[in-house]
Amino acid sequence: MAMPMQFDPLVDLDGMWTTQLADRYLPLPELPTARYECIDGRLVMTPAEVGTNSFGEAKLIRILGSAAETAGYYVYGQVNLTFGPQRWIQPDVTILHTLPETDEEDRWIPVALCTMAVEFVSPGSPRQDFVDKPRRCAEGGVPYFMRVEIVRRLGHAAVELFSLAEGGGYVTDAQAVSGQRLRADAPFPIDFDPAQLLP
Repeated sequence: MAMPMQFDPLVDLDGMWTTQLADRYLPLPELPTARYECIDGRLVMTPAEVGTNSFGEAKLIRILGSAAETAGYYVYGQVNLTFGPQRWIQPDVTILHTLPETDEEDRWIPVALCTMAVEFVSPGSPRQDFVDKPRRCAEGGVPYFMRVEIVRRLGHAAVELFSLAEGGGYVTDAQAVSGQRLRADAPFPIDFDPAQLLP
């Protein structure tokens, strides 16, 4: 008598993932600290962030926090930014203009509440961070996108701030590297040296 096949959500739900299934099966016991994102029902998993990026994310939240909150925005760390039931990403820092209204929205934050998504470039997913995530955020109507790249061994940090163009896609509003100032007036006053994000 043949043994029944054991259910494996990674295999058996491939291409069918939704926020509802994610609530039921994620995180996986064998990968509790992975980042789980989903594109059109296909799960995308990446390892937990490297320490240098995690440090930079915490610093950036402190740097942007006061000006953002004064202007009426809410600064979050990593959230499930949701474009639909089968599509979500987890920006490293997320700035909302409106708070979620329900527990469901708090778990799966609708993209319509987001003013700016911030992505720290990860060594394991450069294409996602440089191409895929900005494109998805632009398609979702997120007004601003910030990308941060840190190279610890070189003591280098670079930050780019983009805004959504009328025809779609992002255009560069400001950029700076270590030793320079990143300055912008929108979506709220921003003025800092990317070197501040280094440990």
